[in-house]
Amino acid sequence: MHKQYCGYVSIIGKPNVGKSTLINTMLDKKISITSRKSQTTRNNILGIRTIKNKQIIFIDTPGMHIKSQKTMNKVLNKSAQGIIDDSDIILFVLQRLTLGDEDKLILEKLTEVNPKTICVINKIDQVEDKNKLLPFIEKLNEEYTFEEIHMISAKNNDGVGNLITAIEKYLPENNHIYDDNFKLYAKNDSFMFSELIREKIIRKLGDELPHDTFVEIDLIKEKKDIIEIHAIIYVTRQSQKQIVIGSGGEVLKQIGKQARLEIEKYLNKKVFLKTWVKVKKNWNTDSSFIQSLGVGGNYESK
Repeated sequence: MHKQYCGYVSIIGKPNVGKSTLINTMLDKKISITSRKSQTTRNNILGIRTIKNKQIIFIDTPGMHIKSQKTMNKVLNKSAQGIIDDSDIILFVLQRLTLGDEDKLILEKLTEVNPKTICVINKIDQVEDKNKLLPFIEKLNEEYTFEEIHMISAKNNDGVGNLITAIEKYLPENNHIYDDNFKLYAKNDSFMFSELIREKIIRKLGDELPHDTFVEIDLIKEKKDIIEIHAIIYVTRQSQKQIVIGSGGEVLKQIGKQARLEIEKYLNKKVFLKTWVKVKKNWNTDSSFIQSLGVGGNYESK
């Protein structure tokens, strides 16, 4: 009987360092939304990679906002910090040659738990002077204790293979938690649909609309040749509702079309998507409402 290795790997870092892109690249599939704006991921997402006798269970956490007191960020921080204790390996992600105060605060939190931590320097394709990388790595080694430090470009899939090999090296000896028959649970489809729609909102509107939006899936009805999906887009103000809808409903129409195509690709099936925009004042400061929408929950995907 061959030994089996299995462990939980958390991806930790401040917002917008490329954590979602990294996990998508490592799993070679889209399970976490990405955009140019920070704080697009609001749920812990489990993605499972099993190669022969080694199983990695990835957790993509929301970006940690250590100093923020906003209700939304408190929920996100609780979600992100809560999984550190349960992790066998931490991937601490930095971007380029930056180690700011927020990064240091996150490292302090990790030091309190003292897990096996691999430092990942992402976006090296954006570093113009590569001669600066080695001094930066030496500084990190002097100030912190990492198992290893890896330089990657998640976007270009550069160095990611070596990172996966390193992760496998530190996996504890455990039986695999998920077998080969593990599939995406239908109950989690609503989360994926809402994230794909919200991604299109963020990409379409950019800086016109802050992250005061959330998408709730109101109906999923599977028919013979098509799946009908109803989605409610929540915003906090009437003016934001007008931005999302656009003149003559054109913006909402484009968002719906792009989201529908993405969901069809995800399901490999035709989709009828109907969207509404509703105003709920201060929804993002109502912790009960935020949690009722699933923020900070778990999502499992193979």
